[in-house]
Amino acid sequence: MPLQERFYRREQQAIPAARAFTRASLAAWEISDRVDDITLCVSELATNALVHGVPPGRGFRLRLFRDGGGVRVEVHDSGDGWPRLTEGGADESGRGLLLVAALADKWGVAERSPGKVVWAEFG
Repeated sequence: MPLQERFYRREQQAIPAARAFTRASLAAWEISDRVDDITLCVSELATNALVHGVPPGRGFRLRLFRDGGGVRVEVHDSGDGWPRLTEGGADESGRGLLLVAALADKWGVAERSPGKVVWAEFG
């Protein structure tokens, strides 16, 4: 199973860098289907990690796996918080996981020490 991974510091420029890394990895794997969906989910998961999951002085790891025709995205962080799906109301915040749930075939959260892994899969 091919793997691409990169570590990002707790900085705003990490989000566009993670999107660019995702697009480049998918292109290298010659994956052209659902690129926008996968990239948007990476952006949302990375943003959630920066805003809610990465303590000061730390960062997050983005891992992309290719398995046959599918792709699995994982964002690893060392924070204590656990993501939860919210309806978001009129606020713009709180909708990231709703987008991930709508676009990915499957998604979830797994424990790691310290922190968690939030993942999404695309067939």
